[in-house]
Amino acid sequence: MLLSQLSHATDIFKWTGAQGRQHYSDIKHPAATELKLTQDYSYYPVQKVYDGDTVLLTDGRKIRLVGINTPEIEHPRQAAQAGGGAALQWLTQQLVNTRVRLEFDQQKKDKYKRHLAHLFTEQGLHLNLELVRLGYASTSIYPPNLKYVTALLAAEQAAEASHLGIWQYAEYTPKLTSELSSANKQGWQRIVGRVTGIKSTAKSRYLKLSDHFDVRIKNEHLQYFDQLQALKGKKIEARGWVNKYKNGFSMLVKHPGAIKVLE
Repeated sequence: MLLSQLSHATDIFKWTGAQGRQHYSDIKHPAATELKLTQDYSYYPVQKVYDGDTVLLTDGRKIRLVGINTPEIEHPRQAAQAGGGAALQWLTQQLVNTRVRLEFDQQKKDKYKRHLAHLFTEQGLHLNLELVRLGYASTSIYPPNLKYVTALLAAEQAAEASHLGIWQYAEYTPKLTSELSSANKQGWQRIVGRVTGIKSTAKSRYLKLSDHFDVRIKNEHLQYFDQLQALKGKKIEARGWVNKYKNGFSMLVKHPGAIKVLE
């Protein structure tokens, strides 16, 4: 079961906390206002498909499909990851003889200046969701972009249960914390361990899974993790990218959809 689920994918609320920090959630806070999300009902031709989650429109905008992640294709400094070519091929086929409509969320650009959007074809196909539903992509939830998150997480769960796409490859099977090393930490990972302790610092909360691995949650994202203390002693699976940290490794998690309670 997932640690938490969002009830209304299109209802996003915003409020300012006591210390002046802005908060976003799918759950209405007493002081919150509902945000009206921007939608663009114009359709645009796609000039180029870079990979399974990034395209270029003919107007020059580079679009990163929000809420998902597909495996990397081969680059000069990057070997192809299992499933990357299949995701690219599928997305390219869906964009033949059609245009796309963009639906934006709260954060409209990433640090690379790419536009973050949900893409819909003229035939009404939600490309982000279909990539996850068919197993070509995993979810990658980055608050405050929470639109369609419930549908995306449900589609991922179903695809994984049916061993579709990436979920059939050995590269996407879970690793125990003891199996993680500098040689195999690259790419999107599923790491399994038992939460032996929870540490708080001025900036983050850490779930300690072993002497050499922890899951880090920034304090600004704690509002989404309403059952965090209940994880102590639980065996969990954390999904995301692993980074070298001090004498071990750490995974930054921004949404409870990236944590699965196993027992």
